[in-house]
Amino acid sequence: MIHELRIYHCVPGKLPNLLKRFETITLELWKKHGIRQAGFWTVMIGPSNLDLYYLIEWESLAEREQKWAAFASDPEWIAKRAETERDGAIVASLENYILQPTAFSAVK
Repeated sequence: MIHELRIYHCVPGKLPNLLKRFETITLELWKKHGIRQAGFWTVMIGPSNLDLYYLIEWESLAEREQKWAAFASDPEWIAKRAETERDGAIVASLENYILQPTAFSAVK
């Protein structure tokens, strides 16, 4: 099992829009494509409260490549993403990490 950590740095004032998009659009499309989330977090105390952190679980890099490509090219996702950004971008930048557990990790 590997995990993908994605950190979205939102445009000021747009974090609520991003959270709404995940809750009402993205997660349903992930289900359609078999993408499994392991958790979502916002920053309570830290350098920026404009960020969303989340983890996705993957069996392998091959699974990630296949399922993420299918999701990213889904016409429904493309249309709904564009609709949520009609007044401008929601995400200013993002970071993406593929993580593998250590031998002593509680999460494998």
